[in-house]
Amino acid sequence: MRKKFMAKAKITRKTSKEVFKPEEYSFTVSWSDEDNTFIGRVSEFPSLAAHGRTQEKALREIRELVGLVIKDLAASREPIPAPLGKRQFSGKLNVRMPKDLHRQLAIESTAQGVSLNNWINTKLTRA
Repeated sequence: MRKKFMAKAKITRKTSKEVFKPEEYSFTVSWSDEDNTFIGRVSEFPSLAAHGRTQEKALREIRELVGLVIKDLAASREPIPAPLGKRQFSGKLNVRMPKDLHRQLAIESTAQGVSLNNWINTKLTRA
């Protein structure tokens, strides 16, 4: 069974005493032709991966690995990334784009009779 842990995430926890549970994180499991196995990953720890012969086994392995990493980070008093479901988002996003794309979006929003912000939200929702 191969497991890997490379760089630690830089997103810090809110309080020094808050420790999260592995099941609170965002996991994915997908097939890898290259490795001929399922690979489990966790969004909040992008450098972690665990392998399994089945999807269920890969998920169990990555959850177990996250638990070990959380314990290790807590023991060494290092920052622990907060699960995505526990993070607060402002709803504001500053996006840089090419001038011609900005112009095109402004033209489209005017043609639709909505603000540029509303038009961009509509397009993102449809994506």
